[in-house]
Amino acid sequence: MGQALAELWPILLYFAFTVLLLIGVMILSSFLGPQTAGHSTDLPYESGILSLGGARIKFGSHFFLYAIFFVIFDLETLYLFAWAIAFEQVGVVGFIEALVFIIILLVALVYLWRIGALSMVNRHLARKP
Repeated sequence: MGQALAELWPILLYFAFTVLLLIGVMILSSFLGPQTAGHSTDLPYESGILSLGGARIKFGSHFFLYAIFFVIFDLETLYLFAWAIAFEQVGVVGFIEALVFIIILLVALVYLWRIGALSMVNRHLARKP
């Protein structure tokens, strides 16, 4: 039990620090954030568009694409983190596999950049009929 606790304490310390940091940021934002109450403060709000009765309004989903790209590339860092933990056990073969993995990620990122999926030029503006 003592050995397991000795190996687990950095993770517990990281978790405790993360929770304290989150609580601190939330408290700080409540003090430093805007305190104004406008006419639309209590209205239902979704995706930047106020609903008008039962109206259905089309809007762009480019922010959703950014979120998906972030999740995809963020999950890849978890795989690289697992590789970094087992670095000594996997040796040169594991390093080559991780290098191929990173190259595939860079190729995907360059592809997204080249097709314009990461640019927001005038996408947020309303289209004129």
